[in-house]
Amino acid sequence: MATVIRLSRGGAKKRPFYSIVVTDKRSPRDGRFIEKVGTYNPMLAKDHPERVVLKAERIQHWLSTGAKPSDRVAKFLGQAELIPMPAQRQTTKKSQPKAKAQERLREQEERAKEAAAAAEEAASEEAAKAESAEEAPAEEAPAEEAPAEETPAEEAPAEEAPAEEAPADEADKDKS
Repeated sequence: MATVIRLSRGGAKKRPFYSIVVTDKRSPRDGRFIEKVGTYNPMLAKDHPERVVLKAERIQHWLSTGAKPSDRVAKFLGQAELIPMPAQRQTTKKSQPKAKAQERLREQEERAKEAAAAAEEAASEEAAKAESAEEAPAEEAPAEEAPAEETPAEEAPAEEAPAEEAPADEADKDKS
């Protein structure tokens, strides 16, 4: 007889509670079973100790007699270190997005890469400017002193310019 270790559903509507049972492969999910070897309550928090309760000795006995665990039960047994953790299945081809959606995802990834590259370039340019700014004030300090000495010479032409504008203002007044 081919035996399996699987979940058998119990509990109320929208309040599931599962028994982990050893049963004949041909019997229905919630039907006749050979032995109850644990419970699973998905309504409890994942770190709650009573979420998955297993009878390790009985499970080891049934595994040694050739019982095969279902995928979900195998995951529970792997977490309890009774068997090696089963490999996670890859997504099927049917469950992947269609061609247009995959193309949109690729375009979004490309835009994200370009934005990241632009941000890196901007950051490197700012770093270069900051380095040059640290070096530049030492060079610019003597240059600032020289124009300060020439300031009186520059003020004279600035005073002449308003004098030139004055006759233009008088000409505007004459026209009125």
